[in-house]
This record gives sequence, structure tokens and C-alpha cells, in this order.
Amino acid sequence: MKCSGVNVATGQPVSVEFDQMIREVRPVEEAGLEGAEVDTDVWIAPGFVDIQVNGFAGIDFNNPQASLDDISKALEMILSTGVTRCLPTVITGGPDEMVACLRNLRRAQLEVPHRQAIAGFHVEGPFIGPEDGPRGAHPHKWVRPPSLFEYQRWQEATEGNIRLVTVSPHWPEAADWISRVVKDGVAVSIGHTGASAAEISAAVDAGATLSTHLGNGAHVVMRRHPNYLWDQLAEDRLSASFIVDGIHLGSAFLRTALRAKTVQRTVLVTDASAPAGAAPGRYHLGEAEADYLPDGRVVLAGTDKLAGSGLKMNHGVANMVHLGGITLRDAVQTATVNPARIIQLEGRMRGLQEGERGDVVLFRMNATVEVVAVYLDGELVG
Repeated sequence: MKCSGVNVATGQPVSVEFDQMIREVRPVEEAGLEGAEVDTDVWIAPGFVDIQVNGFAGIDFNNPQASLDDISKALEMILSTGVTRCLPTVITGGPDEMVACLRNLRRAQLEVPHRQAIAGFHVEGPFIGPEDGPRGAHPHKWVRPPSLFEYQRWQEATEGNIRLVTVSPHWPEAADWISRVVKDGVAVSIGHTGASAAEISAAVDAGATLSTHLGNGAHVVMRRHPNYLWDQLAEDRLSASFIVDGIHLGSAFLRTALRAKTVQRTVLVTDASAPAGAAPGRYHLGEAEADYLPDGRVVLAGTDKLAGSGLKMNHGVANMVHLGGITLRDAVQTATVNPARIIQLEGRMRGLQEGERGDVVLFRMNATVEVVAVYLDGELVG
């Protein structure tokens, strides 16, 4: 397979030859192409990586009865947004229900078309803060302290494919739990927390490397300083993920957070739930009902509490430019190599370079990112 466009990372028109792996990235002149043969309105980049997606296209990944056909439908829609690797995400629920969801998703990872796009799984909860605000849309009755036994059940259900876990470090056993989990090569993220500075520092010392959707899953009212948002922003050993849909975060906070974290430690996530890619209406997020409103918000039914998002990753990249005030090159980095490095995703951590996976997206940048073509392991999938 060969395709050409303007390399987002360099601004240079290039020809890329690839199959399952990228074989060659060459300036168009060296590849024997005339300038007129290259559409300079088309950008070329590595496929996007989304490490937090709870559902899509009306399908809830937190439903253990979701059929393989439904999960496949959701995955096809995710691919169409330029995402070529993702972590289906299971949120706080009953122990057996969470295991059933993970087992079902693992089956999809083995059997559905384009299954290699499922790079593993993110477990967000249940070891989170129980208070209103930090808990977010997670059900209070299922919040509980960290358990290695439960973590092992997740790994058994997925045959060792848990890649990321979100935990609140306020639990007394959190630091020891984190230090054990990271030995398995699993990334641990701080999130849905009201933890103290000392507790956050202990979690990072134990091996936590990320903050989950920083700026959300927080108290409505808190001390202006110190507080757990500042503590995480100031911790240079932590990267941070952000939901950049124009709803979860204001532009001023996002721009300030980007300056604190720098582009190198910033990860774009969708936190998409079932309504993403679907029409406004009522959907499920685990055992809860959620409304997708015409203004783009996804909220727990009958409340104004956000419950995931309707964000598509291609729109998130554009929003990073418009709301975050960063370049397109940097926005793409937050959606490609940065998340790949957090979860140590082999073949995706160096960008559009020879020897990396043949995951490629071509797009135009107008008011938003308009996906032109998506390749997964060298195969055209969108």
C-alpha cells in the first residue's frame, strides 16, 4: 500500500509505503512523485489511539450482554473517526458484572473483524473516591477499596489484556496496590479522586503515571489552593488525559493545563459513551440511564451530571487546536504517540516512521478534522 500527503509531524509532503508495518516514509521528490500528484490539502499521520472509550454507536461496552455484532458495529464506527487502536473501558459496577463485561470484550478482541484495533482494556474504577463530585457518574453502591484479588479476576477474564486502571490514591492500601499492579506492565492512572497532596505523591512514587480526564470527576466547590487538581498539574511525573469536547473543560483551564503538562505529557481521550456517533436520545452506561442531549452533552438521566461524552476523536483533535491553542502537529501527538507511550503500545510509540505499525490516517483540516481514509495494519478500514 502506498499513499501520500503532508506529514503532520514535519509539514513535508511525503509518500508512505506500508503493509502491516510502515516500510518507507520518503519526501515525494525522492519517491518519484510530481508535486501535482500530491494533494497538499491532505494530511497524513499515524492512526489515532483512544485509551478511554466506554461505548459507541449506541452500544454500551458496560453491558455484558452486548453481542459481538454490536461490538463490531461500534468498533467500525470508532475506526471511521481515525482511531486505529483503542481501549474499551469498563467502569465501576458489581464485581461479577465487571468481570462479565471484560470477558465479553475479550471475546470480541478475539473474534470480531478488525479485532486488532482493540489494544486491551481500561478499567476505570471501582477503586475511586466515593464522594459526590469525584465519583462522577459512577454508582456509589459499587465503590470499594483496591483489591488484588479483584484485579487478578480482571486479568484472568481478559487473559492478561488489562492495560490501564484508574484508581483514587486516597485509599490507605492504594500505594501498595499500585506498586504491585505496575509490575505486570499495567499503567495506573489517578482519577475520580479527592486525594491529598501526600496521597497523590505516594501514588506516583508507587508507579502511577497518568491523571484520568483531569479537571473532571471533581468537587463542584473546593479550596482554591491547595487542591488535588493543582497537585496533579504540578507533578511532572504525571501525564494527564483531557476530554476536549468543549463541554467537559473550558478553554482557559485547558490552555493552562497544557502549559503545565506540556504537549509531551498530554493525552487526548474521548471518554465516549454509547451515544457517541448516535442520535440524541436515551442510552445506557452500565446500570444507569444516560441522556444524549441536542446540545451535545451526555448526562445521567434526569440530572445535569455528565456521563461520558459524545465526542469523536477526529473532532477532539480539531478541538485541541481551536480550544487548546496548540498546533495541529501537537494536537495529533496528543492523540497518537502520547497515549501509546502511556500504555506501552508496541509499534505505535514513534509516530509515522519505518518499522512502526501500518496504522495510518489521512484527513483534511477545515473547521474540524475530516477523515479521508483509515488504514489498520495496512488494510483500508475507513
